[in-house]
Amino acid sequence: MRMSATRVLTGAVTAAMVLSICGCSGSSGDQGGSQQGASGDSAKELTVAIWDSGQKDGLDQIIADFTAQTGVKAQIQVVTWDQYWTLLEAGASGGDLPDVFWMHSNEAQRYMKNDILLDLTERVNASEKVEMDKFPEEIKNLYQYEGKIYAIPKDVDTIALWYNRTLFDDAGLAYPDENWTWDDYYDAAVKLTKADGSQYGTAMSPTNNQDGWMNMVYSMGGKVISEDKKSSGFDDPATLKAMNYVDKLVKDGMPAASMMAENANDVLFGSGKIAMLPLGSWMVAPMKANEYITANCQVAVLPKDKETGRRVSIYNGLGWAVSAKTANPDGAWKLVEWFGSKDGQTRQAELGVSMSAYEGVSDGWKNNTDVFDLQPYLDMRQDVEFRPYSSSTVTWENKISEDLKEAWNGNVSMEEACANVTRDMNEILAQEN
Repeated sequence: MRMSATRVLTGAVTAAMVLSICGCSGSSGDQGGSQQGASGDSAKELTVAIWDSGQKDGLDQIIADFTAQTGVKAQIQVVTWDQYWTLLEAGASGGDLPDVFWMHSNEAQRYMKNDILLDLTERVNASEKVEMDKFPEEIKNLYQYEGKIYAIPKDVDTIALWYNRTLFDDAGLAYPDENWTWDDYYDAAVKLTKADGSQYGTAMSPTNNQDGWMNMVYSMGGKVISEDKKSSGFDDPATLKAMNYVDKLVKDGMPAASMMAENANDVLFGSGKIAMLPLGSWMVAPMKANEYITANCQVAVLPKDKETGRRVSIYNGLGWAVSAKTANPDGAWKLVEWFGSKDGQTRQAELGVSMSAYEGVSDGWKNNTDVFDLQPYLDMRQDVEFRPYSSSTVTWENKISEDLKEAWNGNVSMEEACANVTRDMNEILAQEN
């Protein structure tokens, strides 16, 4: 899951929020192990940091229930994706950290290895509310290091295909359905693209990895990274096949790279500029808030590959973590435990915050709106691949985006871009091992 441009706060507001969080954090140099720190600050309001404003209202309601039951107060602050990690970096380097915050697959390994997160193992094992066997194995494993638990799974996300019914009707095309292959997707994208630049079939930038080209790579039998996380998968023939397919889309059915650099894909979709867009389930909240999208758009499953027969969604899951420096580890744990309980996970789904990580409760999320049919997101869980990661995910992900951008801009062929990705990823991964 990444932050959408539609939910990015202005720099001034973001800076103020960062200062607000840092200023009121419970950090006092306590590493979370002393009961004195917990009891001495038990009345202090917990600080909670997230990066998605679309989830705040629902989480606020869950926290209100928590406070009513426990007396422990907590306040959520929303920080942009980039500023979020800047905030945590500053806190990890000796400043103040929020008491409770989200953790992501991109960063989890690094934060766990460097003792930035509170070890929750004993608390989890003693809890009567958190049932770890109800969470997906890959997400549980993601937030464990050397046999210790450092975060409680928050959610799962999948990717589905949004389409503009009005634009499809105008073009006389049938809507996407479960029979669509990626070839059908390409053909429709070309037909829905107008030569005058007023409309395009789809949009996807190099940074649209989980919610874009990665799904095609894994559907077509490729991979981004090897299973042992020691080498790039961009020299795999199946990966090259998928990326060449992406290259065709870039050239024949998408806006110019410069337009996508200036306008987020969901903004283009919400203005009727593009007809189809793969989007993560975390984007449902802003979609519901857009009048044009609610009037004209609907959701379908992703296409499948005609050769492998696979319809793959890359999926991920956030984790609720506690700062190792919090002055109130018991209060912070109680909140994380509340979020991770079956009741908390059910409430999260029913309020439309996000699909829940807890087994069997996401039907509530599907039913939180009658504007869109969200069943395709649940259907996409039938064949999923976990979002690729290693200890240095951010480093090689950024390098992938840089290298692929050259192909998007037409400066190099896609084959050359993939060769560059392979070289750069392997150099980065070699430093891990």
